[in-house]
Amino acid sequence: MRSYKSSQLYDDAAVTSLALAAGRGDTESLAEFVRATQGDVQRFLTYLTGQRDIEDLAQETYMRAIPNLPSFAGRASARTWLLSVARRVAADAVRTAVRRPRTCSPDRWEGPACSGEYEAVLLWELVDGLAPERREAFVLTQVLEVSYATAADISGCPVGTIRSRVARAREDIIRAYDGDRFVGPTGKPYLYVSDRRTA
Repeated sequence: MRSYKSSQLYDDAAVTSLALAAGRGDTESLAEFVRATQGDVQRFLTYLTGQRDIEDLAQETYMRAIPNLPSFAGRASARTWLLSVARRVAADAVRTAVRRPRTCSPDRWEGPACSGEYEAVLLWELVDGLAPERREAFVLTQVLEVSYATAADISGCPVGTIRSRVARAREDIIRAYDGDRFVGPTGKPYLYVSDRRTA
């Protein structure tokens, strides 16, 4: 699993100040704004799209966001605003991608205790196997550590819906990890949660 530099060194107020300054034409603030947010953007896009190479999607996010910085008023934090842009980029990428069902071979679930690195990859696969709405809520709150209220703003839904999606995502991950694998039409196990209509 790819590791991205943490953006947690910058709190929301600092990121918002950088965005406002960048919107007024300060190029140094713009560069710092990108440095302050790129780790969160890349992790968010990776989990939402399931693509390993997400630099192009991150670039697209900034290409959409930067021209709009002059009109950014700071009513929400700049991180929330930027992750909303990234969410739309991810949605566009998923809509246009030709995707095959994500599968996991049964032999990946057997054998001795996993190493820490293998467990990290397995966790990524478990999260990647969640229904899109649950994955988005889980990544925002549990990986990027944004508040439930901020996640609701980014996703455009009530806070209660985010809480429900996170709770169900946790249940799905635990069930899949414990070996209650989901079975596809061919009878082979796969991790993708097929009930996409519920969240």
